[in-house]
Amino acid sequence: MELEDRITELEELAVRPGTYFNPQTEVLVIVDDSTSIDQSVFNMEAYEGAEWVRISDEVPVNEERRDELLESFQTHYHPGATGSVSGTALEQGDDELDEDETGQDPGRED
Repeated sequence: MELEDRITELEELAVRPGTYFNPQTEVLVIVDDSTSIDQSVFNMEAYEGAEWVRISDEVPVNEERRDELLESFQTHYHPGATGSVSGTALEQGDDELDEDETGQDPGRED
């Protein structure tokens, strides 16, 4: 799926199951339409005309699976995934050093 196909408007997000992330607010939204709640609960006057009702402040999400999905997206759609390595870097083997390199590993103070 192309990156452009993944961009979703809020109105569409609310009716299409999936996992969504807003990069500006850093909010993750999970839309799950597999559950069912007895609609008679919402026949009360307090809920009349309500579009959304918060069921709980708890987040019933498998955090490990959530992290896997986020990592998979980041890995696949990372901005450096294509074209981030220069032609020179591709031509240069691991054993070659640039003029300003000393051969020492970064962070070592030998």
